[in-house]
Amino acid sequence: MLSPLRSEADAFRFVGVVVVGAAVIVGAARANTWFGLAAAVVVVGGVSWWYWHKPSPGPPPVRVSHETDAVHRVLVVANETVGGRALSDVLTERVEGRAAELLVVAPALNSPLRHWTSDEDGARAAAQERVRASVARLGDLGLSARGEVGDAEPLQAIEDAMRTFGADEIVISTHPPGRSHWLERGLVEEARERFDLPITHVVVDLEAEGA
Repeated sequence: MLSPLRSEADAFRFVGVVVVGAAVIVGAARANTWFGLAAAVVVVGGVSWWYWHKPSPGPPPVRVSHETDAVHRVLVVANETVGGRALSDVLTERVEGRAAELLVVAPALNSPLRHWTSDEDGARAAAQERVRASVARLGDLGLSARGEVGDAEPLQAIEDAMRTFGADEIVISTHPPGRSHWLERGLVEEARERFDLPITHVVVDLEAEGA
């Protein structure tokens, strides 16, 4: 049976639930042994039910063929680098001379503590603003683009987007090596193993561009 912890965010939430549940059991046990026993039964039963009934992730999305479609679709995945000039230059080159649609997805990255408490509003708002600015910049360059905020786990964000956007290729934008958590985790290599599409990796050095 596949684990329902489909992403790092789910794992953080699961650990958070276990920690809170343990604290409740200890507190109840200090007040009364029977209260502690009852709390343990409720917490363990609740966590077990959630674990085994939470829907497991489905199979990888099926690639949609556009052999008879004149529009070339590019899925762009980026977070802090989404507005980088290097990314815009690569996208302009990739779609030059043909009709194209771009979907810009920014994973809503968050801190572990906020994942545990399901407090993702700030992360999603920040990602949404970056996507809005990026789409506006691409529009100024004459590119047809729209954007959305994705799952905190980049691979899951790609998979979710693929279910509704039949991409012909994927472009992943990251910080330079040494400053990119995505590169440290091997995101580009994992994406190439999972998705049967051409994948372009773009390194955006925001500090150099700012200078």
